[in-house]
Amino acid sequence: MFVRVTTKKVDDRLYHYAFLVENKKVNGKVVQKVVRNLGKITLDQLPYLKAAYMDKDKRPKLVYENEEG
Repeated sequence: MFVRVTTKKVDDRLYHYAFLVENKKVNGKVVQKVVRNLGKITLDQLPYLKAAYMDKDKRPKLVYENEEG
């Protein structure tokens, strides 16, 4: 799963929306399915959202995490 961000322009303002997306193979083709709409976000929130939904072994280590994980 990964986080997809779409941008919409309304009245000269940009709005960013995040979606949790999953890839699946259907009849030999890769199809993307939206698992969850995460709602309107700011671009400052984007790295945290991506880190939250990364595989545990690829996830960046946070300062307050202990060594035991």
